[in-house]
Amino acid sequence: MSDAWSEATDGGMAQGPVIRALAITISNRASAGVYEDKSGPVLVNLLAEAGCAVDSQVVPDGDPVEQALLDGVASGYQVIVTTGGTGLTPGDRTPEMTRKVMDREIPGIAEAIRAAGVAAGIPSAMLSRGLAGLAGEVLIVNLPGSAGGVEDGMRVLTPVLTHAVDQARGGDHPRSG
Repeated sequence: MSDAWSEATDGGMAQGPVIRALAITISNRASAGVYEDKSGPVLVNLLAEAGCAVDSQVVPDGDPVEQALLDGVASGYQVIVTTGGTGLTPGDRTPEMTRKVMDREIPGIAEAIRAAGVAAGIPSAMLSRGLAGLAGEVLIVNLPGSAGGVEDGMRVLTPVLTHAVDQARGGDHPRSG
């Protein structure tokens, strides 16, 4: 579906479709300048390696997350991936804000991300409350707030990212044989 993609060019040569992605770091301390955002730059790099044109921002947890997601959906991003705010502390509210924005959940993505973390020897990965789903045609995925959690999550997400975006836009399943 041609309207789902922008074309990347290199010296006028089309390189193929590029997914428009927004990486949102959710951190009260990083948004206040108390410390440097470490997981956001990792997320931006991994999304770019996955073929995305990436913008990024840092917001505090809570209501600003909902607004950032709504703004991202309205701005025409095809994928929004968050890092942070998925834990058990009282201030971790990213899943609650994400659920308010999503129309449909895709539990298999979030389950696979948690399972991959546990399989990688990080038992606390099962404590992540991150969600994945669609807001209209926009794929939203919550990743943990650590650089390692982002790396593990993107290893799960990257192989299905293009297909998920295409499906969200009404694309057909590839046919074999």
